[in-house]
Amino acid sequence: MSVVADQPAYRVTGPTAISGDGRRFVHLVTTLALTDWKLRFYGSALGYLWSLLRPLLLFGILLFVFSEIVRIGSDVADYPVVLLIGVVLFSYFAEITGDSVESVVDREQLVRKVSFPRMVVPLSVALAGTFNLALNLVAVTALILITGVEPRLEWLLVPIPIVVLAVLSAGAGMLLSALYVPFRDARPIWDVVAQGLFYATPVFYPVEFLIDRSETLATLAMMNPLAVIIVEARHLVLGDSSMGPAKAIGGEALLLIPLAILLAVVALGFVTFNRMAPRVAEEL
Repeated sequence: MSVVADQPAYRVTGPTAISGDGRRFVHLVTTLALTDWKLRFYGSALGYLWSLLRPLLLFGILLFVFSEIVRIGSDVADYPVVLLIGVVLFSYFAEITGDSVESVVDREQLVRKVSFPRMVVPLSVALAGTFNLALNLVAVTALILITGVEPRLEWLLVPIPIVVLAVLSAGAGMLLSALYVPFRDARPIWDVVAQGLFYATPVFYPVEFLIDRSETLATLAMMNPLAVIIVEARHLVLGDSSMGPAKAIGGEALLLIPLAILLAVVALGFVTFNRMAPRVAEEL
């Protein structure tokens, strides 16, 4: 009589998303981010200025179109500042998520040959994008002062929505980079979604523009975490001349909806990437 022992199912194992020493993890993220950031401008005549020129060029084009042709901003107080804040913050989100999609696949040789926490890859992309944002914010501050907007104590609170935006961008980046490994359709799908988000988010128009047409439409638009972040940043910079997110969405209680969506995106991104990380080398 033979006894057949149950054999454990075969499981592909490899480096997890986050493992090992925390100090080493931070060092790897920082090193990879700095390397990618420098290589991005290698051989460029303008170098780091390109990270500043891209959002400023978009800002200039949109300012001309919506001030002189469409005239959305003709009746908006401090419209150049409203537009500039929207463009810079949305460009930051679009840069991180767009670069994150193919980040793991682009580093296939590194992932296959070197054992390291896989979460380093999307987080380094987010950190590199934050370097660009830091440079852009210096120019943004100078331009805001040039337009005649007086500094306010509330400016010290502007880093709060920026940190929230960084968390949202990193969470979405983790999700996209994980999905792209088995599903290459993630790139064109996200390109379409990002384009839709640009128009659905009050980037080139103030949220008051939506409220004047339909309060319900404004409430729906403000359920987008990006909209809340941008509107809050404008409110902190401009004060009462720019509506705050609680008033725009229809009450403080409704702000729990975009908060829940933000937390869901970050949690889904982390869980999805964490499950994919041990077998990423085999799927590439």
